[in-house]
Amino acid sequence: MLTLSSAHHDTIVATCIRALPNEGCGLLLGTPSGVVVDVVASANVADSAKIYEIDPGVLLRAYRRADDEGLEVLGVFHSHTHSEAYPSPTDINQAPDPAWHYVIVSLRDVPVELCSFRVLDGEVTHELVEVVD
Repeated sequence: MLTLSSAHHDTIVATCIRALPNEGCGLLLGTPSGVVVDVVASANVADSAKIYEIDPGVLLRAYRRADDEGLEVLGVFHSHTHSEAYPSPTDINQAPDPAWHYVIVSLRDVPVELCSFRVLDGEVTHELVEVVD
């Protein structure tokens, strides 16, 4: 399970909307139990509406900050501009860490849909996202 505050949820969605027409993306910092403490937006250096790539500098700073603050990089979020909130074959193939939470925001419909997944050896598992105040 992944736990987000409503403010973190809104930050993720806003980051994805601001990136249009490209996919938006960023990282999730938090506790080993899956509680998000901060959302770190990143430029999509792929500059694409179909794929995303986290800025390497943002990734490095996030890992350093996590080490300094006793947190973990819990995972990544990105948007799908015209498709459902489910990992694409590209997303599955590029999933770097089986411990990560992969959050996808579908901007296809209003209201937007935010879902989280785990990816292990190419197998996708949907996980519960709890949004708290």
